[in-house]
Amino acid sequence: MEEQAKQLLDWSQWGRQWIDHLRKQKPINRELERHLHKFEESFTKIGRQASRLDKLAAEETLPTLIARAEQVQEQFHHFLRLAQLTEEEQQDEAITIQEDFPETQLVHTATLAEVDPVGAPTPVSYPTAREPVRATRPVAAGRHTLPPLPYAHNALEPYIDEHTMRIHHEKLHQKYVDDLNTAEKKLVEARQSGNYDLVRHWERELAFNGAGHYLHTIFWPSMSPEGGGAPTGELAEAIQRYFGSFGAFQQQFSQAAVKVEGPGWAILVWSPRAHHLEILTAEKHQNLAQWDAIPLLALDVWEHAYFLSYQNQRDKYVENWWNIVHWPYVQERFQQARKLRWEPF
Repeated sequence: MEEQAKQLLDWSQWGRQWIDHLRKQKPINRELERHLHKFEESFTKIGRQASRLDKLAAEETLPTLIARAEQVQEQFHHFLRLAQLTEEEQQDEAITIQEDFPETQLVHTATLAEVDPVGAPTPVSYPTAREPVRATRPVAAGRHTLPPLPYAHNALEPYIDEHTMRIHHEKLHQKYVDDLNTAEKKLVEARQSGNYDLVRHWERELAFNGAGHYLHTIFWPSMSPEGGGAPTGELAEAIQRYFGSFGAFQQQFSQAAVKVEGPGWAILVWSPRAHHLEILTAEKHQNLAQWDAIPLLALDVWEHAYFLSYQNQRDKYVENWWNIVHWPYVQERFQQARKLRWEPF
């Protein structure tokens, strides 16, 4: 009970820090401030009630507080997404969602003014849970947003300090989001105009910033102030089966992280082809790719794939390749891949 009350206090601080961030990030109009004020009251009230719980009252009161926190959090996540878009983008996103999912009953998606922070949506998992939230709405081109931290900026101290977390999340990750949106919009313009003179540049920007955004979106909830120790259950069994022991896995992962050339990542992945875990590294964030994505159709443009027939005419090879694409196979992969959905940011 005491641990759950502490988690509610951390969650309350997390929400108020996000509100402070929004107020500093952009001009606040009257409507936005009205919603921020209501959320601030909710975070403060729940935190205050959690701090006053005694052992006798906790057993009866805590479940109610947790349920209320779940309701506030779901609304606040939706609010954060809309708050980071312009009014025009909010309208565009609502239209896109309805076009892509006409059968879905979407509530509070049109404008910021329609978000009701005192409503009672369907409860989601407890605020400190680390499970990804299933979602159906797509992210339109240039509409990515910064995901909130699942804990307060100082929650990981003394291992990662508050100042580092603020800069890393609010400044650096936000920059990846902004530049990813720019790249996507520029590629939309290229498709509309047919001018692909800068396509190589914008594809690089798309890969670098998209991979940076997606990896950081995985990175934040991969940490917790209650973390540490060793995994259990099926993950522990998979690690034991492939790496031999958790210690062997941990040693390889640590060495891989230490020896990445330049800035980069060490990443534990599941290989759907080999059906086992693996440890990979990435220099920068990518090699012109984006993590957290499943390949559907691949074209090999290394010279060994076409040189004997086309020599240096890669363009001819690519043009002719379209005559042999096996779309039923691509469709099958798409049908399987689209079953996997993470919360969009």
